Amino acid sequence: MLSPDDFKEEYPADKLEAELPDSPIGSLRDLQYLYGKLYTLATTGGGEYASYLTPDAAGDLIDTDDSLIVVRVDVSSDEPQLATDLDPVLVTRYTDDLIQQVGHCKYPAARGIDHSVTHQAGRNSDPEKLARYAKERLTKWAVDEVVTKAADDHSDGWIIEHLAEVGEDESALEAIEETITRKLGGESATSLLTVRVKTESDGDYQWPGDLDVFNEAMRQRKLSKLVTKNKADDSSGEATDLVTGLPARTVGTSEDPQNYFLGKQLEKFPGLDIEEAWRSHPISEDAAITVMNAGTFVEACTFRTFGAKVYYLPYVFGRLTPETVYELYGLLYQAAESDEDTTPIEKAYERHRERDIDDRKFRFYISAVMPHQMSRYDVFGETLNGRLHYPKELAFTHNRFVQNVSAFNTTTEWTAPLPTNDKWGLLSGSDDQLHAVATGWYFYQTFAERDDDEADADDPRITALVSVLSGEAIGVDLLLEEYVDRIIDDQTDEDDHEGFPSFLVASQFAQLCALADDDLDLLKPSDPSKDAITREPSYETHTMDTHFATDGGHPAEPKLESFINDTPALSPDHDADPESVTSERRGAFLLGALVGDIGSYQEYSEDRSTTLVDQYPVKSITRSRIKKVTQETVAKTLTYTRKEKKQEGIYPGTKSEHIVERLRETILDPDPDDWEIETDDLRFYYALGVTYGMNDHPDWSGTDSDGDETTDTEEEY
Repeated sequence: MLSPDDFKEEYPADKLEAELPDSPIGSLRDLQYLYGKLYTLATTGGGEYASYLTPDAAGDLIDTDDSLIVVRVDVSSDEPQLATDLDPVLVTRYTDDLIQQVGHCKYPAARGIDHSVTHQAGRNSDPEKLARYAKERLTKWAVDEVVTKAADDHSDGWIIEHLAEVGEDESALEAIEETITRKLGGESATSLLTVRVKTESDGDYQWPGDLDVFNEAMRQRKLSKLVTKNKADDSSGEATDLVTGLPARTVGTSEDPQNYFLGKQLEKFPGLDIEEAWRSHPISEDAAITVMNAGTFVEACTFRTFGAKVYYLPYVFGRLTPETVYELYGLLYQAAESDEDTTPIEKAYERHRERDIDDRKFRFYISAVMPHQMSRYDVFGETLNGRLHYPKELAFTHNRFVQNVSAFNTTTEWTAPLPTNDKWGLLSGSDDQLHAVATGWYFYQTFAERDDDEADADDPRITALVSVLSGEAIGVDLLLEEYVDRIIDDQTDEDDHEGFPSFLVASQFAQLCALADDDLDLLKPSDPSKDAITREPSYETHTMDTHFATDGGHPAEPKLESFINDTPALSPDHDADPESVTSERRGAFLLGALVGDIGSYQEYSEDRSTTLVDQYPVKSITRSRIKKVTQETVAKTLTYTRKEKKQEGIYPGTKSEHIVERLRETILDPDPDDWEIETDDLRFYYALGVTYGMNDHPDWSGTDSDGDETTDTEEEY
């Protein structure tokens, strides 16, 4: 395959422009056609038959020993025969300069002969088998029904007829076998097998690619498969080609590099009559072949995750110009030739960054395919409107959020509202965040766990991934449901997790905030009650005003006030909406904050192994129970307050007073039985509150809120 520089040199602007489609990319078929055209130009060049060749099929044989076996046939007289002026069989090396000359066209089937007279043998075939394949160039390919019909219609068809005559000569066949066996010395080989023919008595032996009759026979044989797939008799007819827009003979059962538009792909072909498939999806013969050649580039721009295959295919947005197509070819070449274990998204980002490519000139076709039976696939999340901007900016936005805003950072002697941890990808500001977004690991870390071997098209992780790649907003209900299921699983699984999963909850909240970024707009509410959750928080950068007040005030109170006011999902500014459940959500958060705060006190000061955090797990919180839990938690708080008041000079007011007083306004006075907040919404913000409360203490160096390492200063709490 030509390098980008060689491609540009081989196809200067005027030459390349003549090969490009006239119209912009408007469908997947247009995109595949362009990929196939570029691949053909880069491997076999231009010309009528170039797109029919399959140079990659035998690419690993190039420059290997005994990789090409050539039978020489002299058809220059009325009595065709094996060569007498040269060895009848040549065993040599297959090289780059022979790719077009051998004219190989692979037939990807376990049994049968290749479309071209040149045939690819299986790996490490023994001499006997190779001899059989060599003889079949004369005894099988030359007498194939489609090949003989093509010969009948061609002025040079007599050449193929003479090959068949030599194939009837037993002595000639014995000579082929004896020569191959002798030259290979009994050793196995992986080879292409072909013929060279001399058509003039004083002429040279010509390769199949140099003779139009061989090319036309190969073409007709390959085309014959496009109309008979899935047991069709002849799925073809005259129609307008959906790629070129021109009238042509169109075919209905052609192969597809993405397994779309097949006979068993029912959502693409509802109520399919296989014989009439060309009417439902008319694509001309030559366009169908070109589309098939897109396979190398298509596969290079795919990756697997969650049991699905995700396609992320770049294309030029708007009118095709040589300059933009050169850049596109560079992207595709890099993806196809790279050995790095990175997604096409990361490869595209690196090339855009290195070459300062204008992202506005390119779009990406995105879809996910989920196989669920042999030859049956579900296609979902399909769009032509993907942009590199979406995954790239989500990764950067998430990192900026965790590294810079006050919700996760503080410059004071009191902790930030939520914890961070360098060992947790979503809380570390990792440089690998784009990789996490691109592969779906971004959601794997926060969504409910599933067995990828049993994944299906309804997997919410795939839904979220495809949405992010294509810039489509994710329903906040989906996120809350997945978040809560994961929290409950982690809190319940005592074998794999210790204590409350505060880092998980903080990761989920960071993700929620990043998706809500105004510039990305990747969250959508299902109803007005969720609207506040989808709004971007207004946290300050780096610092929050939580310094100790000069009058002896406690820093926890302004910290809580600031966090609530800057979080739209909790802020009283959204209570004015009569359909809002913001105050109820705030009540759940405050209850969680008190449970987390008192739970930490019980663990560190009372040395209790079971705390309020364990007593009131997330799965136990419902509208019907929240008032009772609040009453019991406040009562426990007052018990510890009275206990501390007996110790002179310690804690002059009510313990956690800044939380208790706000709880009275949100839960103890109103009746939660009349609340409208949904259970997942309630539970997630309760869990967020627990995480906040567990992290609400002086900034102890070396402390982590999941209780791993502690210091002596914790005993002062």
